[in-house]
Amino acid sequence: MNEERAEVRGIMPARPPIGRDKGGIQALDRAFLILDIIADAGGEAKLTDIAATAGLNVSTCHHLISTLYNWGYVARGIGSRTYTLGSRILHLSAACLRQVDLPRRAQLYVDRLNDETREAVQLAVMQGTDLMNVLRRDSRYAVRVDAGMGGKTNAAHATATGKAILAWLPPTEVERIVATHGLTAFTPNTITSIENLTEELRLTRRQGFATDREEFQPGVICIGAAVRDHAGAVVGSISVSSPIFRATPEYLDQIRTHLIAVTDELSMELGAPGAILHDGAKPAAAE
Repeated sequence: MNEERAEVRGIMPARPPIGRDKGGIQALDRAFLILDIIADAGGEAKLTDIAATAGLNVSTCHHLISTLYNWGYVARGIGSRTYTLGSRILHLSAACLRQVDLPRRAQLYVDRLNDETREAVQLAVMQGTDLMNVLRRDSRYAVRVDAGMGGKTNAAHATATGKAILAWLPPTEVERIVATHGLTAFTPNTITSIENLTEELRLTRRQGFATDREEFQPGVICIGAAVRDHAGAVVGSISVSSPIFRATPEYLDQIRTHLIAVTDELSMELGAPGAILHDGAKPAAAE
């Protein structure tokens, strides 16, 4: 609605136009639209700009804002010439963040990746200094690999799920994990020196995914990518495991494409800023 009027003083076009869903309540649609407009304007906007962007007359807009103000969702800006988001928004945000249950939120994405690749899929998190597999799906192929270790493990340095997380931790945290568990050699290909692990994690950050080539299990290759939360912090990782004999370059490219699409979409659902997803940027903590 009135999209031609949406660009006022740099305010981005609003969310779904009013009236698109005939089952909606117009007053609620407009109230939520006002909150989005204020947020898109950087958290503060004038009444006239809000009204113009929403396609509302100033009087109607003022009545809606007054109701939002009474509930604490909108506050007055400096000098009362503008409106800002109110503290009640923080209350809702905090409640939303508290209820984030990564395995539950990730289940549909893990299932989708399992459907798309037909290979074993794992979701893992760091619990203290331990890597923990919290969700697994088995391969659909007759010839397949184990979906990975269950429970806690000291194999973060030897797995794609582990390296996908370690790559984005501060160096001091990586050192603490290594000091606690050491660098156990699970196969002849396992990384067993801190220098080689540091270089491997640097490569993981640069390319946006981690690879385990028979480092944890002989005959198995695994590709993993990080999952991020609303602050951009890595909260876990998802990986796909395949027998080495199926792992042609073309096959691995297909798996990687599906994997990155899934981890990016899950991260965005958790509120991760889109700009940091697989752009190759290196956060200061990882340098």
